[in-house]
Amino acid sequence: MRVVKKIITLMTDFGYRDHYVAAMKAVILSIAPEAVVVDISHGIPKQDVRVAAYVLKCAYKYFPAGTIHVAVVDPGVGTARRAVAVKTKHYYFVGPDNGVLALAALEDGVEEVRLIQNPRLMREQLSFTFHGRDIFAPVAAHLARGCAFEEVGPPAGGLVVPRFARPLVEPARLECEVLYIDDFGNVVLNATHDDVAAAGLGYGSRCRVVAKGGATLEAPLVPAYGYVGEGEPLLLINSENQLELAVNKGSAAGALGLSIGDKVLISLLEER
Repeated sequence: MRVVKKIITLMTDFGYRDHYVAAMKAVILSIAPEAVVVDISHGIPKQDVRVAAYVLKCAYKYFPAGTIHVAVVDPGVGTARRAVAVKTKHYYFVGPDNGVLALAALEDGVEEVRLIQNPRLMREQLSFTFHGRDIFAPVAAHLARGCAFEEVGPPAGGLVVPRFARPLVEPARLECEVLYIDDFGNVVLNATHDDVAAAGLGYGSRCRVVAKGGATLEAPLVPAYGYVGEGEPLLLINSENQLELAVNKGSAAGALGLSIGDKVLISLLEER
């Protein structure tokens, strides 16, 4: 009979210089040597839960069903913040309950959330500052070996849903937040295609975009970058179904001086 190897993904803000990622992998492979460990990213900006939540949301769905996703961007490590495991329609997620898991887990459909409290699934000696190694990695490894989800701990009663999970949607108006800025300077906002439609915007709509400090520009909502001239601004629905502010062959972040977490107001311009 063919053995199906469980996949465990890792995403952290640990970087690539130190031993932290290697220690997590060592713990996983010591418990579940048959597991396949895949790195999503370890280059998340330090303590940036928004960016981590977006990157996880972009990546998780392309893995086979049953994959266990471990995300550790954890500014509150060692404090009262909860450690959780989440079972969704197709996947498992393990990490701190600070919003880092929320976008991906909610999109796939949360079925059950449990507090990580079973000491038999953790390392015997727990550090206050390295729960990635001592709690999250071993729990993921035990799940990969077939541990029942119920053994992780008691029901948690739901996930923390961060403020940045959804925009404020009104008729002809969206109050958004910057989730991510890619290497092209494209600005990913926390609105989805459904949010855009709910506000009454569609392809061809001309919009006013107002950023921090009152910086303003006008941009059409179009299917792709090449629908406007070089150097011109635009809005589009990107490949992950998120609303994105861009400049064709330029940087929208640079044009408006935007950073992660900044507010962006988008309103429909009246037809001339």
